Amino acid sequence: MNDRLFIFDTTLRDGEQVPGCQLNTVEKIEVAKQLELLGVDVIEAGFPISSPGDFTSVIEISKAVTWPTVCALTRAIEKDIDCANEALRFAKRKRIHTGIGTSDYHIKYKFNSNREDVLAQGVAAVKYAKKYVEDVEFYAEDAGRTENEYLARVVEAVIKAGATVVNIPDTTGYCLPSEYGAKIKYLMDHVDGIDRAVISTHCHNDLGMATANTLSGVLNGARQVEVTINGIGERAGNTSEEEIAMILKCHKLGIETNINTRRIYNVSRLVSSLMNMPVQPNKAIVGRNAFAHSSGIHQDGVLKNVETYEIINPKDVGIDDNSIILTARSGRAALKHRLHVLGIELEEKRLDEVYQNFLKVADKKKDVTDDDILVLAGANRSDAHKIKLDYLQVTSGVGVQSVASLGLNIAGEKFEACASGNGPIDAAVKALKNIIKREMTLKEFTIQAVSKGSDDLGKVHMQVEYKGVSYYGFGANTDIIAASVEAYIDCINNFKD
Repeated sequence: MNDRLFIFDTTLRDGEQVPGCQLNTVEKIEVAKQLELLGVDVIEAGFPISSPGDFTSVIEISKAVTWPTVCALTRAIEKDIDCANEALRFAKRKRIHTGIGTSDYHIKYKFNSNREDVLAQGVAAVKYAKKYVEDVEFYAEDAGRTENEYLARVVEAVIKAGATVVNIPDTTGYCLPSEYGAKIKYLMDHVDGIDRAVISTHCHNDLGMATANTLSGVLNGARQVEVTINGIGERAGNTSEEEIAMILKCHKLGIETNINTRRIYNVSRLVSSLMNMPVQPNKAIVGRNAFAHSSGIHQDGVLKNVETYEIINPKDVGIDDNSIILTARSGRAALKHRLHVLGIELEEKRLDEVYQNFLKVADKKKDVTDDDILVLAGANRSDAHKIKLDYLQVTSGVGVQSVASLGLNIAGEKFEACASGNGPIDAAVKALKNIIKREMTLKEFTIQAVSKGSDDLGKVHMQVEYKGVSYYGFGANTDIIAASVEAYIDCINNFKD
């Protein structure tokens, strides 16, 4: 059994399917470069035939990275595979990831087909992809609910057709760890030629078992794991990349990855910032409370010997207690250095813009955190917006009705309005609606403090429904009311008409 585990990162494909978390091509390249530095073996860059944006992103990521394999997803359809091959033309190492659903649920209800025809279509897709690239991965979608004997027939057939990697997804997150591990072992024991391919895991977290299932698969013979930064992904997410990396580092199971774990924290924060996807405070490895001790008994133990309650050295995941603290007195050089440490390189003009915004935030706060800096570095999304917030003034208090007045700049024209409401945010949104006279419904409203201080930079995520379509917006400001209005305006700027 090979002791090398390959890390297949699908943050930019499966992870990006989270509503409201889509990245543009420039942002995807920024993440891809950091994934390369992190040490991932494969970057799944997109699903080229799904959209022109995905097609372009696969092309540009292929140009941007050097040693990771760049992978493009397809269905078991020839036109998909043609498109993937075209998108991968600049990749130094390329892989086509094709496949089809193999569970009876998919065969009957999704394809209205039968087992034999589905197997034949999967084999044909592998053979077709093999004409373009040597490295072909096959996925048996919903393998978690696929009967083992039939799954083994499919795996054996696609390996004979030339598949170099076979992906066994628990697409619905249904399996128990013992069941998923047993499924991988069954394949290792019953598939003729299994040694000619790498078996891969791809687990979802619908029941909170993605990491446990992935580890069980690895312990039973899988040697590739398909994972995402921060565990992001559709529905409840995918297996968390940082969790798998640190489990193997802590437990010394004799299975090694190429991950530079000291880069984990910064990549986590970069992905969170660019995707506007908060990391829950109690998230394993990268949550802000992951190394916090509040219990008196725990604090006493940690002070006596850190290993009493910490199994991971924070520095092993890139959390450095001695990092430079940025304040209003810090210069451009200090900001540029911190951005570099966080994996962000800005052109001089953009650096000047970020520095000016940094000074405004630093004037309001005692010190500026890495999360603040990442928000500022990604805050240019509003530069091209047609609608911008000019000013906002709110009067609020106990026993008085909240009143808000605001001004908007809409394509260079100035508009003003005021309104009262049930609280300052409600008043501000009503004033906004008095100018933007459209039937909009607020569906989701989330406020996140980036760190812990009362002067902190607040992040607001919103979902607004307009004409039956959901739009997602983001705002960040030390004034949470202003951040809320900016998030609402961000949604409006995304409207299709």
